[in-house]
Amino acid sequence: MNRILLASAFLLVSISAVFADETPSAQPASAVVSPVPAAVSPVPAAVSPAPKAPALKLVEPHLHITRSNIAGHARIALTFDACMGQADERILSTLVRERIPATIFVTARWLKRNPAVLAVFLQNPDLFELENHGQNHIPAVDRPTLIYGIASAGSPQAVRQEVEGGAAAMVVAGIPAPHWFRGSTAKYDLSAIGEIRAMGYRIAGYSVNGDGGSLLGAVITEKRIASARDGDVVISHINQPTHAAGEGVAKALVDLKTKGTQFVRLEDVEDTGDDKTTQ
Repeated sequence: MNRILLASAFLLVSISAVFADETPSAQPASAVVSPVPAAVSPVPAAVSPAPKAPALKLVEPHLHITRSNIAGHARIALTFDACMGQADERILSTLVRERIPATIFVTARWLKRNPAVLAVFLQNPDLFELENHGQNHIPAVDRPTLIYGIASAGSPQAVRQEVEGGAAAMVVAGIPAPHWFRGSTAKYDLSAIGEIRAMGYRIAGYSVNGDGGSLLGAVITEKRIASARDGDVVISHINQPTHAAGEGVAKALVDLKTKGTQFVRLEDVEDTGDDKTTQ
């Protein structure tokens, strides 16, 4: 019995020695290697901010005509925008009655609503020169922006559509092909000016704002237009029959005629426009 117990003890000691040889010894802390993650996300490099687009520069070109240089007989070009809506008979009747020539800028939208007034224009070719104010009265600016709350064309293609659409509507209405263009708000960016000029148009600025977009009162409108000097180009509106400004326009026309003013259309005289709008 004692021999059996001694043999068992010896066997247990042998087995323990075998397992001790197969178990790796503990490593010092300095030798422990941390496990490597399966996937390590690279640290993003510093990203430079995208360059800012150049600030949009809008211009409102001036236009002057050749002066008469005759004392008491200033030469003035009257221009009227027919944007949308109806026609101001106060102004139209004065122009016809007093035989005062003027250049009228019409939109396609206005032409559709005013065939009777168009007939008056066409019946008086010695008085009225009809030119292009665009298809839908959209500012001719080839980048997105708001001008007086009106969204611009926003791209070169849209500027072209505004110009060509207006011209096409005029020809369909029986009007000779236009040579001048004035965009909604009369503001442009320089690249759009280049695009419109490349289409063969002169761009009609002005030197006297007669009616402040037809928003001024009758008295101040009359004073503004009556103050026009030799070589000035006056801009006013002929499509707001309910606005007080129309009364002031009509009175100013009579005032100027009484003074001996020589009224001309843009097609009748030489002109000079800044921002490369006519040169």
